[in-house]
Order: sequence, then structure tokens, then C-alpha cells
Amino acid sequence: MERRYQMVQWDAMLARASETDKRATDCRSVEVWSGADRRRDDRKRTFLATVRHASYDGISMDLMTVDSKQTMSVLPQLVPDAACFRCDVCCRFPEADSFLRPYFTSSEISDAVTHGVPESCFPNESGSQVDLVKNPIGEGYFCPAFDSTSGRCGIYDVRPLDCRLYPLALMWDASGREVLLGWDSKCPFMRDAPSSAILEYGERVAPFLADETIVKAIVAHPRLIGRFQEDVIVLKALPHLTVRLGPKRVDPQLRPLTLSDAPYFAEALERAQVIRHDTPAAFAFPYHYIWSSLLPYWWMESDHTLFLFAQSPDGWFMPLPPLGAGPLDQAFALMRSWNGSSPVSRIENVMESQGRLLERDGIQFRRKEGDYLYPVEALAALAGDHYKSQRALCNRAAREQTITKEPYRADYHSDCARLYRRWAEQKRRGNLDQMGKLLLEDAEMAHALVFQEHERIGLSGTIVSVSGNIAAYTFGYWLTPQTWCILLEVADRSVPGLAQWVFRDTCRTAMAQGAVFINAMDDAGLPGLRAAKSAYRPSAILDTWVITRIIA
Repeated sequence: MERRYQMVQWDAMLARASETDKRATDCRSVEVWSGADRRRDDRKRTFLATVRHASYDGISMDLMTVDSKQTMSVLPQLVPDAACFRCDVCCRFPEADSFLRPYFTSSEISDAVTHGVPESCFPNESGSQVDLVKNPIGEGYFCPAFDSTSGRCGIYDVRPLDCRLYPLALMWDASGREVLLGWDSKCPFMRDAPSSAILEYGERVAPFLADETIVKAIVAHPRLIGRFQEDVIVLKALPHLTVRLGPKRVDPQLRPLTLSDAPYFAEALERAQVIRHDTPAAFAFPYHYIWSSLLPYWWMESDHTLFLFAQSPDGWFMPLPPLGAGPLDQAFALMRSWNGSSPVSRIENVMESQGRLLERDGIQFRRKEGDYLYPVEALAALAGDHYKSQRALCNRAAREQTITKEPYRADYHSDCARLYRRWAEQKRRGNLDQMGKLLLEDAEMAHALVFQEHERIGLSGTIVSVSGNIAAYTFGYWLTPQTWCILLEVADRSVPGLAQWVFRDTCRTAMAQGAVFINAMDDAGLPGLRAAKSAYRPSAILDTWVITRIIA
């Protein structure tokens, strides 16, 4: 069975779905202007890929203020231009919605458009991350200002502050309360640079970030401060920015959801006494955390209750009901204070038992796609006429292929990432609607995070090889000692019966470890996924509800 796509993505996707095709077409026009700028750039300086992985060495580079044409002193640089020229990751992104896309302020958007970047590549003219363009000759995506032929930036002279700073990064600390200056270890130069030089570099750059014009620009565009990243090495705190940005935080009690929060999440679930064999898969830390790079998650505690929030482009909502005895009124009051009267304020994944307790005047309920729950014994055996076709496909795969399996290891990351892209392309060539295709793009980010952090997230993974080549993988977690949840499952669709073989083997492995039930998640409203999951004859579909409050 194939991977379900989590409904929490829909807020991000719906905000841009109607514009996707138009922007993709307009952004391709970047080739028209890149030639002249390329020639000009060739005469001026050696290439440096700019997007969040760049700098020049030995070249006077002024730091342009974000909302002013004035300039300040030269920003010192540490990374040699030769190192940047060798870099093959700068300006290139594996997914269309990478959280590393550079952020442009309103004036930087105007400058970029003046220099030829299509206006449609910026979703919000008042400030936004840039929309990427598909690599025309291979996998992945490019910044629309990047010329893949020469490897140069077409707008280097007016590149945004976000790019000028890199590989330095501005981010909140893990608690979301303090602004930090860090060095992104994803920059290849970081692997060889002496730590003393990097620390000294941070001290040299910090005064530039204290300049009042820069501070005002950052305060006006707080999205220039990223969320905490564990692979960004902290160089120093920036208290002047913390003081100026603090009042702009939505709520001082909110913390970004990080891996270190998993124990608090587990404790809150235990206090709430919501975990049973038929509890939906959403009541688990991994379910939410894998999407945190796409849709920021935040949490807070009040009255011994954990409140989990997700921040979509349209506003704030709760992907889970409050975990504890805290009042529902408090949850809606918080969202209303942040969202105003927007209908985006809602609480998702409310169980039937919880819904009965929440029934009151002014609350509306809407049914949400439910998780598919199966008796593991039936899926491990696939006995009887009901499973005749699935059993035949499993037997065919075993008969025609040499199949082996082993636990996932970090060194399988690249092979699994390539498999995902191949599988996603196979899906796109099938009967997949536009929303399904957009969901595939976003899911790549979640899979990539799992490849990197599966153990720390609390996931167990298995890779399946056909004739020595990785052709499938599966990741899951224990919701209870008797319920195994299949979070991700991908199998090469060109191998007949492989998906069915992997699903059956996963169920057999779980049963051997004590599972009584298999939770295969919901179907995200995708007809093909619904048909596949229904064919395995679930013992129950764990319907949940989305609740909203009627505003008089």
C-alpha cells in the first residue's frame, strides 16, 4: 500500500495551487534576460552561487540595506570564491518548496523584477520567499535568478540580504525566545574551516547586523529570522534583535516544535489518556514532526495542557485537540487573537469520544478522512478469496524477483531519495490530479527529513532491494504496544507486486513483534489511495472531526 499524504499540508498547498501553473510558465522566461546579465557578471567578478550558500573572497562587497538604496561598510567574507565555485549545491534545491529558498523584502523584489526576474515568481509583493523553477535538464529546482549554464547569479548586484549573509544564518533559538547568529554546516566549506576562524568571522559580521537600517529592515520582515535548525552552529546571540523582534512574536509562550520536545509530547499524551488501539495515528510525535519543515509547528503549555499549533500561509490552526484538561475556549481564543475572524481557526483530528465532550452551542463539526485500521493477522496471511489478487501479486514478486530486506541505515539516504523521485514520477504519469501532484512535491521534504533523522524522530525503517538495488522502503512507529503505524511506504511501481509484497512483509514483521493492529493512515481524499486501502478490508475506519467555532 502506498503512502498517505497528511491533510495538514493542504493549507500550504491550497494557497498556491491556483497560481502554480501560471508561475511555472512565467518563471521559465528567466532565460530571456539571463544572457546579458551573464556577460556583465563575467566581466565584473568570478562566479559565486548566491542562494544561502555563497560569498566572494577578495572582492569588495557592500551590504545593501534592505529597504533603502543607501549602503553600509563592506561585509567581511570568509569563504574563498574557489570553494564556492566548486560547490554543486548553491542555488539548487531538491524540492520546490524548500524552506531554504531565499526571502526577498518588498524593495528586493522590486530590484529583482527590474533586473529581469518574473514578478510572478514572488507570491507576495510585500515580501516572500521566491518560487523556484524546475531544472530543465535534470532533477531538482533552481532559484529563478540562477543561470545553470554559466553557474552565475543573474542579479548578483541586487541579491537579497538573505543571500548576502550566507553561510551565516539568523534564527531563533530552540525555545523561540532569542535571536542567534549561526553558521550553516550545510555549506561544504564548513567541513574544512577552522572553528577559530569561523568564530572570529561571526564577531566581525555581528556589528553590521547592529546597524540601525539593517535592524529596521529585519524588524519589518521578521521572516528573515528562521526557525531553529540543529545543523546550524551557533556563533553568538544577538540581543539587540531579540529586544526589537520580541514584541512581534505571536505569543511569548509559544515554542517551535523540535526533536527535543518529543518527551513532553509523550507525557502530554499520557496525561490526556487518549491512547488506545483505535486512537488515530495523529496522536504521536512523528506524525507531526516530519512535516515541520513544510508547515511550522509550535506548542505551549497552560493549565497542565499541551496546545499544538501549525502555522499555515492562511493563519494558525490546531492539528490536534488540546492534550489535557485545559478549556477549549482558550484554544479558540488564542487562534482568534492571531487570526482575527478568519475561518482558518480550527481544531483537527478530534476523536468521536472527544467530540461528544466538546458538543456545545457555537461549535461546528466536519468529518475528516479517517485512518484505516486492520487486524494484522489477516494482512500477514492474505488468506481467502477476499485477498486473492493481493496474494497473487505477492507471489509473483517473490517468484520473479530476488528480494532482500534489511534495516534502514543513514548511508542509504541518497538511494532512497532517488527512489522517491522515481516513484513520484511514476505516480505523476498515472491518473493523479493536480492536488495529488502538489502533495507529492511537498511529501519529498518529509521523506528527506525521515532519511536524515529517523531514529531521533522515533521511527523504524526497512529497505527492500530487488537484485541488489533498493526498490522500496517503509518507516513506521508504535502508537501502542499493539498498534503499528505505517507512516511512509514507497515501492518501485515498475516491479509488479512489489508494493503488495512490502506491505505484507511489514505486517508480518509487526505481528512477530507483538502487533495486533496495523494503522495505515488516511487516504487524504485521493481516490486511488482510497481504493487500494479499502481493498485490504479494514476492520474500522477511524473517523475524526474538524471543529470550528461559529462567530456571531
